[in-house]
Amino acid sequence: MMATIILQATGGQGGGLGSILFLVLPMILIMYFMVFRPQQQQRRKAQEMQAALKAGDKVITSAGIYGTVSGVDGDSLILKISSEPQVKIRIARAAVAQVEASEDAR
Repeated sequence: MMATIILQATGGQGGGLGSILFLVLPMILIMYFMVFRPQQQQRRKAQEMQAALKAGDKVITSAGIYGTVSGVDGDSLILKISSEPQVKIRIARAAVAQVEASEDAR
């Protein structure tokens, strides 16, 4: 009796698992190419930008602070945010969101 109910629910076909995989696999592939891959590329691009920071680069931090890199010390940067009076802060390299331009490029 139970086998009859199961066969009626699947339409009398025995390939239930195959049809589910046929529907789920394309959805997983679409999700990978639309969501996960662009995030990985964006993260890689940000890491490359942060690794290439050098003294003289004008940057914007993720907190919205504008400044010029005056020194690099491992995973942290010394950021000059004001000339008069001279104000320098130490920030994490990962806090840099964007590089505007370097002093050498001008």
